[in-house]
Amino acid sequence: MHTSLPDFDMPNEEQVHLAAESFRLLSDPTRIKILWALLQGESSVACLAELADAAPTAVSQHLAKLRLAGLVKGRREGTFVYYTAADEHVRRLLTQGLYHADHIDRGDQTPTLASGL
Repeated sequence: MHTSLPDFDMPNEEQVHLAAESFRLLSDPTRIKILWALLQGESSVACLAELADAAPTAVSQHLAKLRLAGLVKGRREGTFVYYTAADEHVRRLLTQGLYHADHIDRGDQTPTLASGL
């Protein structure tokens, strides 16, 4: 039935698995806070820990997972590593997720935090 539609398209298995992994990694509130902070600009583990109200060791572990998934990048400067969001796709993904959360919580379509990016 669907295959008879002229523009019908399904993602391939690799795309599905990579997208599911990204969504799984974004299912943690601390990771969302970390990514949101990184969308504002480059930051260190200590600064991110303060912004996310989490222990630096926990933030470091979250960043390692986000980096492996390609959602953040790190830049080493001496003994410090400074992190940024990987690209514009991360911004759009997180912005849409937060906008969707606003829409569900308030029952209207008034943009708030997520519309600022």
